[in-house]
Amino acid sequence: MTITTGTTGTTAPPAVRPYESYVYAYPHKTAYRPLADRPALRSLWAAEPKDALSLYLHIPFCEVRCGFCNLFTRIGAPEELTTRYLDALDRQAQAVREALGDEEPVRFAAAAFGGGTPTFLTAGELERLCDIAEKRMGADLSAVPLSVETSPSTATADRLAVLAGRGTTRVSIGVQSFVDEEARAAVRPQRRADVEAALGRIRDARIPVLNIDLIYGIDGQTERSWLASLDAALAWRPEELYLYPLYVRPLTGLHRLGAAADAGAQALEDAAWDDQRLLLYAVGRDHLLAHGYEQVSMRMFRRTDAPREQEGPEDYACQTDGMIGLGCGARSYTSALHYSFDYAVDMREIRSIIDRFTATEDFSRAEVGRYVDVDEARRRHLLQSLLQAAGLPVAEYRARFGTDPGADFPVELAEFADRGWLDASAPDGLLRLSPSGLAHSDALGPALFSPEVRAAMAAYERK
Repeated sequence: MTITTGTTGTTAPPAVRPYESYVYAYPHKTAYRPLADRPALRSLWAAEPKDALSLYLHIPFCEVRCGFCNLFTRIGAPEELTTRYLDALDRQAQAVREALGDEEPVRFAAAAFGGGTPTFLTAGELERLCDIAEKRMGADLSAVPLSVETSPSTATADRLAVLAGRGTTRVSIGVQSFVDEEARAAVRPQRRADVEAALGRIRDARIPVLNIDLIYGIDGQTERSWLASLDAALAWRPEELYLYPLYVRPLTGLHRLGAAADAGAQALEDAAWDDQRLLLYAVGRDHLLAHGYEQVSMRMFRRTDAPREQEGPEDYACQTDGMIGLGCGARSYTSALHYSFDYAVDMREIRSIIDRFTATEDFSRAEVGRYVDVDEARRRHLLQSLLQAAGLPVAEYRARFGTDPGADFPVELAEFADRGWLDASAPDGLLRLSPSGLAHSDALGPALFSPEVRAAMAAYERK
């Protein structure tokens, strides 16, 4: 696909910050609002394809909260809160499955347990979680890819045995750094010895895919210490590695610890941090490519000899297929509405939302969300495809929308081309990022947000 540029001579587009926002879903939850019509789930899903759904169960509990974390999770679960939460999750699953109906086959093509930390639950509670997915929702966990998130302190042998026995194909463990001093700087209390022991238990469980999350840009981190963490991870030959740039989000522990600075000093500090993160990203990328990994996205790297059957079925695509999310931090997607529950980062607000969720009896309606029109669907399809290293086949986009991405987004794509973010050597009919474009994914993704979504996100009152 050819994109014409708008620059003349040697004029370069103005610089942008490379780390604007991590786009893992669009529209972001901060663009959601209470739904005045509270639509019934049965009507929302009545005309939706249900033969290749994704199922996500959210567990909003952690043993600690890291300094960089802005996920919907709370520390601990006193007074049998996990039991009450699973009871509510069971009620929600029953309501959702009834709403999906039996007029046509309902099939789940992929499943995931996230959080929080799903393995915060005991082995017995994990069995119950799997039962909710299988017996209530009808997902065959032994026949589809099942991914579960864990942490060093909760990856115990009994929990992993349950997950392996119920068909888990992928375990993702947040390590962030193998250097104890860096872990402390990120307000993540852990010891490398405990991390290594957890990794050993995961390998002993013989779950096919191990993913290790690492973070670059931590205060005090150097190129040498970053390579040391990468090599420590590589010693376990993980099938996948995710490399995340550190963000300091409002209301997080690191944000509260940050010293106040005037605008000029902060701008200089941000620019230096951007440069450091870009450098460490390039170091990490090149190191993994040299050690037998392929780049799937800015963050994801996969061992080239990893088992391909764990990637998921060919008939599921996150750009087009629906998602059922269970739990108060989970989202659900239909073609016309993305919906969830209230969102917060502050611990007191999160506790209040969880308490309301566990007391809910009627889960038959969508409460909070955002309607998605054709323009937003185009934006979502483009950004979720373009942010993958494989790129977007234009014919796929055209078949879905009847239009061309170059015609729908001429300004945005021309700017990306001007910045050198598009791969000019890509085959005709393929829209693909260049290495520089992949490195700037966290600026490129937000550039595709609609003005309406931007306004809603800006107006969101943080809590």
